[in-house]
Amino acid sequence: MDFHDRHVVVTGGAGALGTAVVSTLIEAGAVCHVPCVDAAEAGRFRLRDHKQVITSVSGSLAEEAAVGRLYQGIGRLWASIHIAGGFAAGPLAETSSATIRQQIDMNLISCMLCCRAAVGAMAGAGGRIVNVAARPGLEWRTGAGMTAYTASKAAVAAFTAALAEEVAKDGILVNAVAPSIMDTPANRQAMPKADFTLWPTVEDVAATIMFLASPDNRVSRGGIVPVYGKS
Repeated sequence: MDFHDRHVVVTGGAGALGTAVVSTLIEAGAVCHVPCVDAAEAGRFRLRDHKQVITSVSGSLAEEAAVGRLYQGIGRLWASIHIAGGFAAGPLAETSSATIRQQIDMNLISCMLCCRAAVGAMAGAGGRIVNVAARPGLEWRTGAGMTAYTASKAAVAAFTAALAEEVAKDGILVNAVAPSIMDTPANRQAMPKADFTLWPTVEDVAATIMFLASPDNRVSRGGIVPVYGKS
């Protein structure tokens, strides 16, 4: 997959999955634009000084102004990959309205605003958009105990399919991946008794994202691709 000199936005690029995606894009020749919510996150991003990485402090991507600043001046945008989001667990009876709104903002609104900006930046030239849903967003019953998160990720999946149909005529192919629990240090710490060999690695998920975002993907659109590993 050749991304040579192609400009790609990767939201959430400083996280575990995001870093794997950015690393793979760099190897394929892409120029990566990675927004960070604040200077502290930017400082932790280990690829921030790479010559093919442009890091910015954007603030919340659930804010229109922040998203506008991110996409302004990128030039010819080939792909936009939306990994940024958040997770909250807990039974609904103990979930505040603030948490519900936070999950919607972090997972759905940020995705929609970035997609809107990306479609504008790709106007007339085509491109690729990849969103990140989640297994509970497809298998709703598995979302018991994390209903706000599940609803927000299910919305990302539905939005992806609808947008894919809307912009196909413009040469923009929109898809999403739906990972299960990924093998990350944070997840291992949170679930120390789990069988980690059943989880997909971030590199596994990144490989699927890479194909969907690549020029090699010529026809796939509207897909919500499960990336579940062996679980």
